[in-house]
Amino acid sequence: MRIPILKLRQYLLISVQVELDDQTALQFQEDLLHKIHTEGSSGVVIDLTSVDMIDSFIAKVLGDVVDMSNLMGAKVVLTGIQPAVAITLIDMGIKLDAVPTALDLEQGLEKLQQELEG
Repeated sequence: MRIPILKLRQYLLISVQVELDDQTALQFQEDLLHKIHTEGSSGVVIDLTSVDMIDSFIAKVLGDVVDMSNLMGAKVVLTGIQPAVAITLIDMGIKLDAVPTALDLEQGLEKLQQELEG
């Protein structure tokens, strides 16, 4: 199962609506990095509202996606992080200190614009 990646101007928008298993997460990582490269995107909003829980592997992949996107010049904003996901990320030692977050997709887009302008 592939996670759809939408393009809006110079941004990529992802709303994770499927249960994340290892294969889906790795495919998402590859698809997103390819899309950043081909589209020349400057920003990415990843909405995790529908994700109730993640395991340690998915947490690591998510942290890697953020780091890899930044290396490719695309700023990432995470939105809709559920309490259980936040707990897992912290418990796993995934450092997302420099990653802007927002409550929903709309606020995430605003935050991304602020980050890229400022």
